[in-house]
Amino acid sequence: MFIVLAAIAGAASWLFYFEALAKGPATGVVAIDRLSIVFVVFLSALILGEALTVKSIAGAALIIGGAYLLVV
Repeated sequence: MFIVLAAIAGAASWLFYFEALAKGPATGVVAIDRLSIVFVVFLSALILGEALTVKSIAGAALIIGGAYLLVV
């Protein structure tokens, strides 16, 4: 059941991604899409109990900064 739900969520994600690309600037859409990595870093620490290291926090901050520079 979880595999089927993951497949549906993945397919919907790609459909929304391409819809966003069709309606908005590619740099903004891709910048927001790449922020999912930041969510994974922090949610894995919050939910799974993984350690947040200085390196992972710095990497997430750099991704956020890069996304900001692409959008502005």
